[in-house]
Amino acid sequence: MRRSLRPSHRGAAAAAQCIHDGFSRYNQQFRRVTSRARRRFEQRDWKGQMADIAARVELYETWARRTVGQLRRDLGDDFADHDFWPAVREAFGLRVEAMPDAGFMKTFFNSITRRVFGTRGVDATVEFVQPPPEEGIESLTMRRYPCWGDLDEACSRMLRDFRFRIGYADRDGDAAAIAGEIRGHFSDADAQCLRLEFIDTHFFQGTRAYLVGRLRMPRGTQPIVIALRNDDAGIRVDATLITEEQIGVVFSYTRSYYFADPTSVVAAVQFLHDILPDKPIDELYTVLGRLRQGKTERYRSLTRHLRATEDAFVHAAGEAGLVMIVFTLPSFNLVFKVMRDVFRPPKTTTHEDVHQSYRLVSRHDHAGRLIDTQHFRNLELPRARFSEALQEELFSQAPRTVGVDGDQLVLSHVYVERRVRPLNLYVREVDETEARRVILDYGRCIKDLAETNIFAGDLLLKNFGVTSSGRVVFYDYDEVLLVTDCNFYELPEPDEDFPLMDHPTTRFVGANDIFPEEFIRFLAMPTHLRSHFLDAHADLLTPDYWRDVKRRRQAGEVAEIVPYARQSVAPHRIRL
Repeated sequence: MRRSLRPSHRGAAAAAQCIHDGFSRYNQQFRRVTSRARRRFEQRDWKGQMADIAARVELYETWARRTVGQLRRDLGDDFADHDFWPAVREAFGLRVEAMPDAGFMKTFFNSITRRVFGTRGVDATVEFVQPPPEEGIESLTMRRYPCWGDLDEACSRMLRDFRFRIGYADRDGDAAAIAGEIRGHFSDADAQCLRLEFIDTHFFQGTRAYLVGRLRMPRGTQPIVIALRNDDAGIRVDATLITEEQIGVVFSYTRSYYFADPTSVVAAVQFLHDILPDKPIDELYTVLGRLRQGKTERYRSLTRHLRATEDAFVHAAGEAGLVMIVFTLPSFNLVFKVMRDVFRPPKTTTHEDVHQSYRLVSRHDHAGRLIDTQHFRNLELPRARFSEALQEELFSQAPRTVGVDGDQLVLSHVYVERRVRPLNLYVREVDETEARRVILDYGRCIKDLAETNIFAGDLLLKNFGVTSSGRVVFYDYDEVLLVTDCNFYELPEPDEDFPLMDHPTTRFVGANDIFPEEFIRFLAMPTHLRSHFLDAHADLLTPDYWRDVKRRRQAGEVAEIVPYARQSVAPHRIRL
């Protein structure tokens, strides 16, 4: 005879089911939005693809709120009863254990309990703390193409399998180009390459689709990524990437999130980590669009590192910000950004303005120029690990955000992102050739952002950084605006009776009125670098350049910004 559950157990099981159902609906909708990427690519619906970036980012928070609301209605007094929730966790854990991507479900469960109780740090009595057992790569569905001494034929079979409703413009020619790249990398490639293996899904990002896989060789494997574009003639191979360095840029923390639907996201992350061992697991989850799981893995990585090290949190390198207090752990490649209670002049933005700017970036195309940032609430870090100087500034400048709970420092709001070397410091530390290269890339960074409708706002070199791959990126989002929301003007001539340039604070202009000629004041760089910059990017100091960018954005035109050297055609602009 079946034993009935006690009422409290039935209530716990019902609450666990509600959370599971909330996750299932979120995941179904996530996959539904993801699945649209194929149609967007085939129809060249780049506007719809960009809208889906923002829509998918919002899904997690939407379903977490709905689930909490449903639990509040269903549970009554049990909703906030801390003693009730361990039974809910047990009921949930027993039923999802060993399911594919169970870690995602447990992360969603933790998100619910943190909203119910406003948890600081980690509450092991109601949360899942230990990561689930890793799924092996073998659970990932792959497509395999043995090579029988003819690389062109194997590549042609692969492209035939990864087809679209639109045909390839020249499949055999593209297959020969892929094979040629492989031969250029390996001597006797036709004999040495045993087979090609690719994850059984396209990876869509921006205006490109990617095939992600590896080459099986007698002495191991080699990663390979194929970039595809869609133009008037049909689908074409745009690039074949074989080195870890090339592929690492494609999966960079400065790139937008991918739309891909592998049979197991966990296994796909394991595969990517296998071919890119220097990429942190948390960043790979994030780049696949699983932002909350990436955040969970980043926190786990941080706590593991804290247990294994003894160095102190200190101020990050660079000039102190007017809005943020920025600190880092020297032995770990992250920075932490805490807002000051009062922003220093001449900043006029509000705390909510800054939060909105960071939200804008999280929903926008990163174009390889914006660092992905995660917003943590109630983050606990050991107080003993903070330098005295840093503690003094946090307590004096951000007391509304920084608190103490026992031996822990509690940060109610903190933004966390990868650490890069500030550009203003970098140009002083490198030789002349490298300094010139990054100064030119600084200008290209501003232009790349503009082409994706981002106006950086504060163009000081200290707000830009250099990644480990030497790429200039922007990381200070306090005053980020859309180019289409800005108005660009010539600087008016000073009146004889009212010298405008002597009284900048008395200008009566709108919040989004921009005078590009003033940008010259932000180019605080040695004279020889400034002249080098102006030779290439003087147009950035003209209203006409920015008006043209704005006009093209409003007309629906987008410039293709890809993370590789294109082997097929020169860069061109396309219309949304």
